[in-house]
Amino acid sequence: MQSDMPSILEALQERLGYRFASEPLLRQAMTHRSFGSVNNERLEFLGDSVLNCSVASLLYQRFPKLDEGDLSRVRANLVKQQTLFEIAQRLEISGGLLLGEGEQKSGGFKRPSILADTLEALFGAIMLDGGFEAAQQAIHRLYDPVLRNVDPNTLGKDAKTLLQEWLQSRKIPLPVYLVVATHGAAHNQLFEVECSVPRLSIQVLGSGASRRAAEQAAAKRALEQTQTLLPAAPRKPRRPTVRALDLSDSTNPPVSEMASPASQMDVSPADGGRAA
Repeated sequence: MQSDMPSILEALQERLGYRFASEPLLRQAMTHRSFGSVNNERLEFLGDSVLNCSVASLLYQRFPKLDEGDLSRVRANLVKQQTLFEIAQRLEISGGLLLGEGEQKSGGFKRPSILADTLEALFGAIMLDGGFEAAQQAIHRLYDPVLRNVDPNTLGKDAKTLLQEWLQSRKIPLPVYLVVATHGAAHNQLFEVECSVPRLSIQVLGSGASRRAAEQAAAKRALEQTQTLLPAAPRKPRRPTVRALDLSDSTNPPVSEMASPASQMDVSPADGGRAA
């Protein structure tokens, strides 16, 4: 056990924005199963549920126009291992991990799955220590910077879906995918797929360990090309607004008083007129 563990856990609580009343509970959350029988697996199970509920609540409040399907898609991407791993790195969780000797030697302190699981265990520990509200607040604080850079309309969508939606929104026929080559033995093949969008004269190649992976790679390249070929259309200039005459406006004279120039001339009797 690290001799400077107290200071490490103190700094971790500062970054979490939560201070534990029970230090043993915090230590358990930081303990991998390889270290001993009292570990963080059950806390991880609890934290997973707390995380899903808290993120669902956060998305519901922040994106009122998203439907159920889109909310589920965005949540799935926010609670996946990679996102949790990135947050755990930001918190510098690895410095306080308690790992068995084997895991230490194999680099377990930087393994994404271990760091993601530990973060979930911390969420479960916060809930037991301070209640659901405390855990939810901690999760919201940690996810706020993540959500600032999230586009809910594209997050979690693969390249083929994004390309299809982009083309459909512009009434352009959908792309065509064609396997043009396969390399390697049957158990270790590499596929090459061509993605073409005839209307835009786009024809690109993508490769991958499966046909699906190769199609995704090709779609990504095609999507990148579409962005340069068809930039956003410029906005049409607004027509000038013609203001109608407001007859009720006291600053405008009544129609009866708006005499023509001829009516305003002083017409005197002619000199040759009959005298009185």
